[in-house]
Amino acid sequence: MSALFEFKAFLIVLLLTICTCTYVKLKAPNLLREKTGFRGLFWKAARIGERLSPWVGIGCISMGFAVLFA
Repeated sequence: MSALFEFKAFLIVLLLTICTCTYVKLKAPNLLREKTGFRGLFWKAARIGERLSPWVGIGCISMGFAVLFA
């Protein structure tokens, strides 16, 4: 089954994308300079990770526990 059809797997993929884009933007900001188009989605994910970092961190921790103990 694809990760896009299960809600739990979709949330994990979304959180990992946000965390990865934020990390890439901090290390190499030139890669995420585009704000429109397909690459703009990654810029927006990085922006979400920057602005909502405590909530994203809480989400990553809770999904980690859900994967380990569920």
